[in-house]
Amino acid sequence: MGELFRDNLGVILVAVVVLAILAFLLLKPRQRIRLTDSAPLRPHMTAKRDKPSGLAHEAVTVTNRVIGAPVSRQVPGGAEADDFLRLKGVGPRLSELIHARGFTRFEQLAHLTSHEVDRLDKQLGPFAGRIKRDQIVEQSAFLARGDVDGFEEHFGKL
Repeated sequence: MGELFRDNLGVILVAVVVLAILAFLLLKPRQRIRLTDSAPLRPHMTAKRDKPSGLAHEAVTVTNRVIGAPVSRQVPGGAEADDFLRLKGVGPRLSELIHARGFTRFEQLAHLTSHEVDRLDKQLGPFAGRIKRDQIVEQSAFLARGDVDGFEEHFGKL
């Protein structure tokens, strides 16, 4: 047995090294980049805030979440943005703040994760906490699918 081990020592060492490299590549932690709201804006970022881009709606929303660029109220394809004033607890100022963050459709609000809700809440200034408290995500889910009866059953008349 010892002689067999000595004869194959080179092969065993190569196999161990290959397995160690594979384990490192597969198990190494992934780098996660997170931008904070306190990060300073650079000149090229402020220029993008002045004029909306012509990107597809989804790309514009992602851009808005990353650098805070404004989004036009006109949704690509010629459709008007949803009226967030229909949501209970949302007034004109809160509606403007939500639109300014790139949200134009009830469907976008309905698909927010709890992490995204927390991030959006921090950006709403005096309206922080309103998205959870007023159940904006749940209300938006009903209106996104056109379920007015379900909305009125849970939240009252529109």
